[in-house]
Amino acid sequence: METQYEHLTLAERIELYRLSKQGASMRAIARALGRSPSTVSRELLRNSRPTRAWSGGYEPARAEDLAQRRRRWDGRFKLTRDAPLRAHVREHLLLGFSPEQISGRLRLEHGHGVVSHESIYRFIYHCSAQKDYWHRLLPRHKSRRGRLGKRGGSPVTHIAHRVPIHDRCPGVNTRADAGHWEGDLMLFSRYGQAVLFTHERHSRVLFGSRQPNKAAAPVADRLLRQFKALPPELRQTLTFDNGTEFSYHYRLNQELGMATYFCDPHAPWQKGGIENAIGRMRRTLPRKTDLATLDDQVFDALIATYNHTPRKCLGFRTPAEVFCNQLLHFKRECTFRPAPE
Repeated sequence: METQYEHLTLAERIELYRLSKQGASMRAIARALGRSPSTVSRELLRNSRPTRAWSGGYEPARAEDLAQRRRRWDGRFKLTRDAPLRAHVREHLLLGFSPEQISGRLRLEHGHGVVSHESIYRFIYHCSAQKDYWHRLLPRHKSRRGRLGKRGGSPVTHIAHRVPIHDRCPGVNTRADAGHWEGDLMLFSRYGQAVLFTHERHSRVLFGSRQPNKAAAPVADRLLRQFKALPPELRQTLTFDNGTEFSYHYRLNQELGMATYFCDPHAPWQKGGIENAIGRMRRTLPRKTDLATLDDQVFDALIATYNHTPRKCLGFRTPAEVFCNQLLHFKRECTFRPAPE
Protein backbone atom coordinates (compact mmCIF):
# COMPACT_ATOMS: atom_id res chain seq x y z
CA MET A 1 0.00 0.00 0.00
CA GLU A 2 1.35 3.41 -0.97
CA THR A 3 2.11 5.69 1.99
CA GLN A 4 1.06 9.32 1.86
CA TYR A 5 3.88 11.85 1.77
CA GLU A 6 4.09 14.16 4.81
CA HIS A 7 5.62 17.62 4.58
CA LEU A 8 8.57 18.54 6.74
CA THR A 9 7.61 20.12 10.05
CA LEU A 10 9.21 23.17 11.63
CA ALA A 11 10.88 20.93 14.26
CA GLU A 12 12.42 18.81 11.47
CA ARG A 13 13.64 21.92 9.70
CA ILE A 14 15.31 23.16 12.90
CA GLU A 15 17.04 19.77 13.36
CA LEU A 16 18.08 19.78 9.69
CA TYR A 17 19.60 23.25 10.14
CA ARG A 18 21.47 22.19 13.31
CA LEU A 19 22.94 19.07 11.73
CA SER A 20 23.92 20.84 8.51
CA LYS A 21 25.72 23.53 10.53
CA GLN A 22 27.65 20.75 12.27
CA GLY A 23 28.83 19.51 8.87
CA ALA A 24 26.73 16.31 8.75
CA SER A 25 26.29 14.70 5.33
CA MET A 26 22.96 14.53 3.50
CA ARG A 27 22.61 10.84 4.27
CA ALA A 28 23.40 11.35 7.96
CA ILE A 29 20.79 14.11 8.22
CA ALA A 30 18.28 11.93 6.36
CA ARG A 31 18.84 9.02 8.77
CA ALA A 32 18.42 11.31 11.78
CA LEU A 33 15.12 12.69 10.43
CA GLY A 34 13.83 9.42 9.04
CA ARG A 35 13.62 10.96 5.56
CA SER A 36 15.17 10.18 2.20
CA PRO A 37 18.41 11.95 1.19
CA SER A 38 16.64 13.46 -1.82
CA THR A 39 14.10 15.13 0.51
CA VAL A 40 16.91 16.72 2.52
CA SER A 41 18.79 17.79 -0.59
CA ARG A 42 15.70 19.32 -2.18
CA GLU A 43 14.78 21.15 1.03
CA LEU A 44 18.20 22.74 1.34
CA LEU A 45 18.42 23.61 -2.35
CA ARG A 46 15.02 25.22 -2.88
CA ASN A 47 15.01 27.21 0.40
CA SER A 48 18.61 28.45 0.33
CA ARG A 49 18.62 30.32 -2.97
CA PRO A 50 19.61 34.00 -2.73
CA THR A 51 17.07 36.62 -3.75
CA ARG A 52 17.03 40.41 -3.87
CA ALA A 53 15.91 40.42 -0.23
CA TRP A 54 17.87 37.37 0.96
CA SER A 55 21.62 36.85 0.71
CA GLY A 56 21.27 33.08 0.68
CA GLY A 57 21.61 30.21 3.11
CA TYR A 58 19.15 27.97 4.94
CA GLU A 59 17.09 29.35 7.84
CA PRO A 60 14.35 27.11 9.40
CA ALA A 61 11.70 29.77 10.08
CA ARG A 62 12.07 31.27 6.59
CA ALA A 63 11.94 27.80 5.02
CA GLU A 64 8.70 27.04 6.91
CA ASP A 65 7.17 30.32 5.74
CA LEU A 66 8.13 29.62 2.12
CA ALA A 67 6.63 26.12 2.33
CA GLN A 68 3.33 27.49 3.67
CA ARG A 69 3.27 30.09 0.93
CA ARG A 70 3.78 27.42 -1.74
CA ARG A 71 0.89 25.37 -0.36
CA ARG A 72 -1.41 28.39 -0.45
CA TRP A 73 -0.29 29.15 -4.03
CA ASP A 74 -0.82 25.53 -5.13
CA GLY A 75 -4.35 25.72 -3.75
CA ARG A 76 -5.14 28.38 -6.36
CA PHE A 77 -4.92 25.79 -9.14
CA LYS A 78 -7.92 23.60 -9.77
CA LEU A 79 -5.71 20.93 -11.28
CA THR A 80 -3.73 20.73 -8.03
CA ARG A 81 -6.88 19.98 -6.04
CA ASP A 82 -8.52 17.64 -8.57
CA ALA A 83 -6.26 14.63 -9.19
CA PRO A 84 -8.57 12.84 -11.73
CA LEU A 85 -8.87 16.03 -13.77
CA ARG A 86 -5.11 16.55 -13.59
CA ALA A 87 -4.55 13.00 -14.84
CA HIS A 88 -7.05 13.57 -17.68
CA VAL A 89 -5.26 16.76 -18.75
CA ARG A 90 -1.85 15.11 -18.63
CA GLU A 91 -3.07 12.11 -20.63
CA HIS A 92 -4.48 14.30 -23.40
CA LEU A 93 -1.41 16.53 -23.47
CA LEU A 94 0.60 13.36 -24.11
CA LEU A 95 -1.81 12.56 -26.97
CA GLY A 96 -0.94 15.92 -28.57
CA PHE A 97 -4.03 17.91 -27.53
CA SER A 98 -3.58 21.60 -26.80
CA PRO A 99 -5.03 23.11 -23.59
CA GLU A 100 -7.78 24.75 -25.65
CA GLN A 101 -8.73 21.43 -27.23
CA ILE A 102 -8.81 19.71 -23.84
CA SER A 103 -10.94 22.45 -22.29
CA GLY A 104 -13.30 22.68 -25.25
CA ARG A 105 -13.78 18.94 -25.55
CA LEU A 106 -14.59 18.67 -21.83
CA ARG A 107 -17.18 21.44 -22.24
CA LEU A 108 -18.69 19.62 -25.24
CA GLU A 109 -18.87 16.28 -23.41
CA HIS A 110 -20.15 17.61 -20.05
CA GLY A 111 -22.35 20.43 -21.30
CA HIS A 112 -20.61 23.00 -19.11
CA GLY A 113 -17.15 24.39 -18.44
CA VAL A 114 -14.94 22.01 -16.49
CA VAL A 115 -11.61 23.82 -16.63
CA SER A 116 -10.56 26.73 -18.83
CA HIS A 117 -7.55 26.57 -21.12
CA GLU A 118 -6.05 29.53 -19.24
CA SER A 119 -6.22 27.53 -16.00
CA ILE A 120 -4.41 24.67 -17.70
CA TYR A 121 -1.71 27.00 -19.03
CA ARG A 122 -1.24 28.63 -15.61
CA PHE A 123 -0.90 25.24 -13.95
CA ILE A 124 1.60 24.08 -16.61
CA TYR A 125 3.79 27.15 -16.20
CA HIS A 126 3.59 26.94 -12.41
CA CYS A 127 4.71 23.29 -12.53
CA SER A 128 7.59 24.21 -14.82
CA ALA A 129 8.67 26.95 -12.41
CA GLN A 130 8.75 24.29 -9.69
CA LYS A 131 11.09 22.16 -11.87
CA ASP A 132 8.28 19.79 -12.92
CA TYR A 133 8.52 20.58 -16.61
CA TRP A 134 4.94 20.26 -17.82
CA HIS A 135 5.59 22.72 -20.66
CA ARG A 136 7.41 19.87 -22.39
CA LEU A 137 4.00 18.21 -22.76
CA LEU A 138 2.67 21.12 -24.80
CA PRO A 139 2.33 20.38 -28.51
CA ARG A 140 5.32 22.51 -29.51
CA HIS A 141 7.30 22.27 -26.25
CA LYS A 142 7.87 26.00 -25.96
CA SER A 143 6.41 28.99 -24.15
CA ARG A 144 7.30 31.84 -26.51
CA ARG A 145 6.56 32.51 -30.13
CA GLY A 146 8.86 34.28 -32.55
CA ARG A 147 8.73 35.59 -36.08
CA LEU A 148 10.85 33.99 -38.77
CA GLY A 149 12.98 36.24 -40.94
CA LYS A 150 12.64 36.40 -44.70
CA ARG A 151 14.79 34.11 -46.80
CA GLY A 152 16.28 34.18 -50.29
CA GLY A 153 14.74 34.50 -53.76
CA SER A 154 11.51 33.03 -55.11
CA PRO A 155 10.95 30.83 -58.20
CA VAL A 156 7.73 32.60 -59.23
CA THR A 157 9.07 33.30 -62.71
CA HIS A 158 9.43 29.55 -63.36
CA ILE A 159 5.74 28.71 -62.71
CA ALA A 160 3.67 28.86 -65.89
CA HIS A 161 0.08 30.16 -65.76
CA ARG A 162 0.61 31.33 -62.19
CA VAL A 163 -2.40 33.19 -60.72
CA PRO A 164 -1.74 35.30 -57.58
CA ILE A 165 -3.82 34.75 -54.47
CA HIS A 166 -5.19 38.30 -54.73
CA ASP A 167 -7.25 37.15 -57.76
CA ARG A 168 -8.95 34.50 -55.65
CA CYS A 169 -12.58 35.15 -54.68
CA PRO A 170 -12.59 37.15 -51.40
CA GLY A 171 -15.29 34.84 -50.04
CA VAL A 172 -12.71 32.06 -49.70
CA ASN A 173 -11.13 33.95 -46.80
CA THR A 174 -14.24 33.49 -44.64
CA ARG A 175 -13.92 29.67 -44.71
CA ALA A 176 -17.73 29.57 -44.86
CA ASP A 177 -17.90 27.49 -48.07
CA ALA A 178 -16.54 23.99 -48.56
CA GLY A 179 -14.28 22.93 -51.42
CA HIS A 180 -11.40 25.39 -51.05
CA TRP A 181 -8.06 23.72 -50.40
CA GLU A 182 -4.43 24.51 -49.60
CA GLY A 183 -1.48 22.29 -50.50
CA ASP A 184 2.15 21.95 -49.53
CA LEU A 185 5.01 19.47 -49.25
CA MET A 186 6.53 18.38 -45.94
CA LEU A 187 10.22 17.68 -46.46
CA PHE A 188 12.61 15.61 -44.35
CA SER A 189 16.33 15.57 -43.68
CA ARG A 190 16.93 12.54 -45.92
CA TYR A 191 17.21 13.59 -49.55
CA GLY A 192 14.14 12.91 -51.71
CA GLN A 193 11.75 12.08 -48.87
CA ALA A 194 8.55 14.15 -48.93
CA VAL A 195 4.88 14.00 -48.00
CA LEU A 196 2.23 15.86 -49.97
CA PHE A 197 -0.47 17.36 -47.76
CA THR A 198 -3.74 19.02 -48.77
CA HIS A 199 -5.95 20.83 -46.29
CA GLU A 200 -9.61 21.79 -46.75
CA ARG A 201 -10.20 25.27 -45.39
CA HIS A 202 -13.78 24.83 -44.14
CA SER A 203 -13.54 21.48 -42.34
CA ARG A 204 -9.75 21.58 -41.67
CA VAL A 205 -9.53 17.98 -42.83
CA LEU A 206 -6.05 16.86 -43.90
CA PHE A 207 -5.08 14.41 -46.65
CA GLY A 208 -1.52 13.14 -46.93
CA SER A 209 0.46 10.85 -49.23
CA ARG A 210 4.10 9.90 -49.58
CA GLN A 211 5.85 11.19 -52.68
CA PRO A 212 8.72 9.48 -54.51
CA ASN A 213 10.42 12.88 -54.71
CA LYS A 214 9.48 16.56 -54.96
CA ALA A 215 9.28 16.62 -58.76
CA ALA A 216 6.29 18.43 -60.29
CA ALA A 217 4.90 15.53 -62.37
CA PRO A 218 4.24 13.02 -59.54
CA VAL A 219 2.85 15.82 -57.36
CA ALA A 220 0.36 16.78 -60.06
CA ASP A 221 -0.55 13.11 -60.68
CA ARG A 222 -1.28 12.59 -57.01
CA LEU A 223 -3.41 15.72 -56.75
CA LEU A 224 -5.44 14.66 -59.79
CA ARG A 225 -6.10 11.20 -58.32
CA GLN A 226 -7.18 12.69 -55.00
CA PHE A 227 -9.54 15.33 -56.31
CA LYS A 228 -11.11 13.14 -59.00
CA ALA A 229 -12.60 11.07 -56.18
CA LEU A 230 -14.44 14.10 -54.73
CA PRO A 231 -17.69 15.75 -55.91
CA PRO A 232 -17.12 18.88 -58.03
CA GLU A 233 -18.52 21.05 -55.23
CA LEU A 234 -15.66 19.93 -52.97
CA ARG A 235 -12.87 20.81 -55.43
CA GLN A 236 -13.28 24.47 -56.24
CA THR A 237 -9.87 26.06 -55.56
CA LEU A 238 -6.39 25.01 -54.46
CA THR A 239 -3.76 27.42 -53.10
CA PHE A 240 0.01 26.75 -53.06
CA ASP A 241 3.22 28.48 -52.15
CA ASN A 242 5.75 29.19 -54.93
CA GLY A 243 7.62 25.89 -54.90
CA THR A 244 8.50 24.49 -58.32
CA GLU A 245 6.96 21.15 -57.28
CA PHE A 246 3.61 22.78 -58.10
CA SER A 247 4.63 23.90 -61.59
CA TYR A 248 2.07 21.56 -63.25
CA HIS A 249 -0.81 23.05 -61.25
CA TYR A 250 -2.62 24.02 -64.45
CA ARG A 251 -3.42 20.33 -65.12
CA LEU A 252 -5.97 20.54 -62.29
CA ASN A 253 -7.72 23.34 -64.15
CA GLN A 254 -7.53 21.61 -67.50
CA GLU A 255 -8.73 18.17 -66.33
CA LEU A 256 -10.96 18.98 -63.34
CA GLY A 257 -11.86 22.65 -63.75
CA MET A 258 -10.23 23.38 -60.40
CA ALA A 259 -8.81 26.91 -60.03
CA THR A 260 -5.29 27.20 -58.60
CA TYR A 261 -3.68 30.19 -56.88
CA PHE A 262 -0.27 31.07 -55.45
CA CYS A 263 0.78 33.05 -52.39
CA ASP A 264 2.97 36.10 -52.65
CA PRO A 265 6.72 35.42 -52.42
CA HIS A 266 7.87 34.90 -48.82
CA ALA A 267 4.27 34.98 -47.54
CA PRO A 268 3.35 31.40 -46.56
CA TRP A 269 1.02 32.80 -43.89
CA GLN A 270 -1.43 33.50 -46.73
CA LYS A 271 -2.17 29.76 -46.70
CA GLY A 272 -2.10 29.55 -42.94
CA GLY A 273 -4.35 26.48 -42.68
CA ILE A 274 -1.88 24.08 -44.28
CA GLU A 275 1.04 25.71 -42.46
CA ASN A 276 -0.70 25.12 -39.15
CA ALA A 277 -1.57 21.55 -40.13
CA ILE A 278 2.02 20.72 -41.08
CA GLY A 279 3.20 22.29 -37.83
CA ARG A 280 0.89 19.92 -35.96
CA MET A 281 2.08 16.92 -37.97
CA ARG A 282 5.70 17.84 -37.18
CA ARG A 283 4.97 16.84 -33.57
CA THR A 284 4.82 13.19 -34.65
CA LEU A 285 6.81 13.44 -37.91
CA PRO A 286 9.89 15.55 -37.08
CA ARG A 287 12.33 16.45 -39.84
CA LYS A 288 14.76 13.70 -38.81
CA THR A 289 12.13 10.98 -39.45
CA ASP A 290 13.19 8.31 -41.96
CA LEU A 291 10.05 7.69 -44.04
CA ALA A 292 11.56 4.48 -45.43
CA THR A 293 11.26 2.89 -41.97
CA LEU A 294 7.76 4.24 -41.28
CA ASP A 295 5.05 1.64 -41.77
CA ASP A 296 2.08 2.64 -43.95
CA GLN A 297 -0.38 1.78 -41.19
CA VAL A 298 1.48 4.00 -38.74
CA PHE A 299 1.58 6.84 -41.28
CA ASP A 300 -2.18 6.55 -41.91
CA ALA A 301 -2.83 6.39 -38.17
CA LEU A 302 -0.94 9.67 -37.61
CA ILE A 303 -3.11 11.44 -40.18
CA ALA A 304 -6.25 9.83 -38.72
CA THR A 305 -5.26 11.12 -35.28
CA TYR A 306 -5.00 14.64 -36.67
CA ASN A 307 -8.41 14.38 -38.36
CA HIS A 308 -10.06 13.02 -35.22
CA THR A 309 -8.67 15.67 -32.86
CA PRO A 310 -11.29 18.27 -31.80
CA ARG A 311 -10.69 21.85 -32.93
CA LYS A 312 -11.81 25.04 -31.22
CA CYS A 313 -12.58 26.69 -34.59
CA LEU A 314 -15.04 23.86 -35.33
CA GLY A 315 -16.89 24.13 -32.03
CA PHE A 316 -14.64 21.32 -30.76
CA ARG A 317 -15.91 18.93 -33.39
CA THR A 318 -13.27 17.03 -35.32
CA PRO A 319 -12.24 17.77 -38.95
CA ALA A 320 -13.37 14.25 -39.91
CA GLU A 321 -16.84 14.86 -38.49
CA VAL A 322 -17.27 18.15 -40.35
CA PHE A 323 -15.83 16.88 -43.64
CA CYS A 324 -17.91 13.68 -43.65
CA ASN A 325 -21.05 15.73 -42.99
CA GLN A 326 -20.39 18.05 -45.91
CA LEU A 327 -19.40 15.12 -48.15
CA LEU A 328 -22.64 13.31 -47.36
CA HIS A 329 -24.52 16.56 -47.98
CA PHE A 330 -23.12 16.92 -51.50
CA LYS A 331 -23.70 13.24 -52.27
CA ARG A 332 -27.35 13.60 -51.27
CA GLU A 333 -27.59 16.70 -53.44
CA CYS A 334 -26.29 14.73 -56.42
CA THR A 335 -28.52 11.69 -55.91
CA PHE A 336 -31.71 13.52 -55.03
CA ARG A 337 -34.49 12.49 -57.41
CA PRO A 338 -36.26 15.33 -59.23
CA ALA A 339 -39.88 15.93 -58.37
CA PRO A 340 -42.40 14.46 -60.84
CA GLU A 341 -43.82 16.93 -63.35
